[in-house]
Amino acid sequence: MKNQLFTPNQFYIIRADKAGVFLAKIESIEGDTIVCNSLRRLYYWEGALDVTQIAAHGVDRPQSCKFSTQLAITDKSTIFNAIEFHPASDKAIESINSVKEWNKK
Repeated sequence: MKNQLFTPNQFYIIRADKAGVFLAKIESIEGDTIVCNSLRRLYYWEGALDVTQIAAHGVDRPQSCKFSTQLAITDKSTIFNAIEFHPASDKAIESINSVKEWNKK
């Protein structure tokens, strides 16, 4: 039996080449392509060094971050050229969810 690289219904921080960083629940992985749902793009952050720190602890300055709207569990997204993904802790999810939706005005 092949080991599954992810846990269904778990949020992950996903970093993709030339596409950015995302919070999402992974549905499947094939090569470097990830199909996911509940996606939110983490466009800009302060208070974390890198994606591993975001996954473990979230961000320390949520008021300074720029994160997109979060898509629904029924919205399927495909991320190509995934470089890394890490399970997001409860603390990280709470921190990310405290960031207001950013809109460029």
